[in-house]
Amino acid sequence: MLGAELANYLGAYQGDKVTVITPQINVTPGGILPRLRRFTVVGIFKVGMYEYDRNLAIVHITDASKLLRLGAAVSGIRLQLKDMFEAPRISSQLRQHLLGRYRVSDWTQAHRNFFRAIKMEKRVMFIILLLIVAVAAFNIVSTLVMVVTDKRPDIAILRTQGLTTRQVMWIFVLLGGMIGVAGTILGVVGGILLANNIENIVPLVEKFLGTKLMAPDVYYISDLPSRLLWSDVYIIAAIGIFLSLLATLYPAWQAARINPAEVLRYE
Repeated sequence: MLGAELANYLGAYQGDKVTVITPQINVTPGGILPRLRRFTVVGIFKVGMYEYDRNLAIVHITDASKLLRLGAAVSGIRLQLKDMFEAPRISSQLRQHLLGRYRVSDWTQAHRNFFRAIKMEKRVMFIILLLIVAVAAFNIVSTLVMVVTDKRPDIAILRTQGLTTRQVMWIFVLLGGMIGVAGTILGVVGGILLANNIENIVPLVEKFLGTKLMAPDVYYISDLPSRLLWSDVYIIAAIGIFLSLLATLYPAWQAARINPAEVLRYE
């Protein structure tokens, strides 16, 4: 079985013959020749990761042992876990039990730099999103400051009718909170819809632009998968609402400081 990119590179289709050459040699009367064997392509697979689709071929263990002359021996054992994220812990335990007699590795070590880059990118994206929310909160501040400036006579009249400074502050805190909550809800709903449909949206964008956004020969992956984590949604929504409420404090404080006598002097 050949990876899809490898089969495409070789021009091989199901039923074709492919010759596999190993770095081991055979000494024959005609000289030294590389060890090779002819296989039939029985299937083509695609996992969506260029490294495997381009460089991996799978053969039966019996044919592989004959080609490499291993007999009944094997060169390695691979374990499949129910929870793939338990691999680092289990590999560490195996190293302790095997006492260095065998080499133990897991899938996180095969692409350590790649996963570190993804982890760093996730942190940077969180900071960028936080800054975007902060900019939106600053817009709430500027909007409420303009409202306070425009409604100074109205606020002064309400103060003369018995409205306390705390009640004035609560009015603008609630106003800014409503704006922040409405914006957060719209953003969360839009983000969830985009995350759940990104695998369908990307092909449409690529078709419209006539280019491949995720070139498999450049990136590790050929598709853009999406997994919605509700914990991230809750955290981002909570931060958005908190910053929105925080942005209302300064305008509310400005409104509470209005002196009715000064404002209404020339009214």
